[in-house]
Amino acid sequence: MSRPLEEAMMAVICTFREYAAKCGDPYKLSKGELKELLLKELPSFTPSQLSECDYNQLFNALDVDKDCEVNFQEYITALSSLAVLCNEFFRDCPRDCPAEPTCPK
Repeated sequence: MSRPLEEAMMAVICTFREYAAKCGDPYKLSKGELKELLLKELPSFTPSQLSECDYNQLFNALDVDKDCEVNFQEYITALSSLAVLCNEFFRDCPRDCPAEPTCPK
């Protein structure tokens, strides 16, 4: 039986591969693939009012090697940064947070 962290790691990898395989290089996300992934898989972290310009800025910030695609390393760096921010946000919450309805404070 797999552990939650193992399942989470596989979900991160499989989600990246699912969206990257939609068109073009199956190991990199295009701008459109990244936008779709964010909107569908991280809706709580992706404000619906983001403009196309906002997505372009985000994409350009993630595309460190400037090859006009986001590879897995660039993607996972962004996700880990988001996890760090979430951890800081929920720092003062009960141990079972974010499921705790009274959190965040």
